[in-house]
Amino acid sequence: MKKIEDLKIKIFSDGADQKDMFDMNNKPFVKGLTTNPSLMKKAGIKDYKSFAEDVLAIIKEKPISFEVFSDEFDEMEKQAMEISSWADNVYVKIPITNTKGVGSIKLIRNLAQKKIKLNITAIMNVDQVKAVLSVLNQEVPSIISVFAGRVADTGRDPIPLMKNCLKEMQINKKSELLWASSRELLNIFQANEIGCHIITVTKKIINNLGLVNYNLDKYSLDTVKSFYKDAVDAEFKINN
Repeated sequence: MKKIEDLKIKIFSDGADQKDMFDMNNKPFVKGLTTNPSLMKKAGIKDYKSFAEDVLAIIKEKPISFEVFSDEFDEMEKQAMEISSWADNVYVKIPITNTKGVGSIKLIRNLAQKKIKLNITAIMNVDQVKAVLSVLNQEVPSIISVFAGRVADTGRDPIPLMKNCLKEMQINKKSELLWASSRELLNIFQANEIGCHIITVTKKIINNLGLVNYNLDKYSLDTVKSFYKDAVDAEFKINN
């Protein structure tokens, strides 16, 4: 297995807790950050713009993605223009459809023509990737986020899908494929192996990086010790 420092893939931290985001920003191997409305809600964020301004006051260099939250395309465009204006390192996340299942390709084209750096999100198939590529501005950096983890949740192997996406994306050298919704540390190595450009991972997965190449005999013993400790702490008994 490769060492983390040998990986070519960019590791982005996914979350909305400010303290954690600042901590991740300080890690040299973390190359960017992402968040979304669900993560922000979980973190108790009430004021979207104030949260973003506080974050951007500290995170000034690494790319960071903030998502629009309207379900109407006209309002999405207004939000996207506002979010983009906050800082040069901001990418605007646009969902591939709204909640009615109407595609956002026209909106993506409009924003791409205005040279907005975009992160197209919630993508789960190659046809969606092709549609996005057909309207992106090839002179402006962009990210295409394919939710490999959610694809895997359905019992499908996401690796063939991600490989196909990479082939399609060769037509746009400014666009990067992001492996989204990672579920485990192994996903970093899987995504790196196929040449994926970026992977988003949670704080929990990042904290597990210390397990890379960990001795499996020792890991087995650690596991037995943890089970034993929990049984003792719980004061389990079968016979009185």
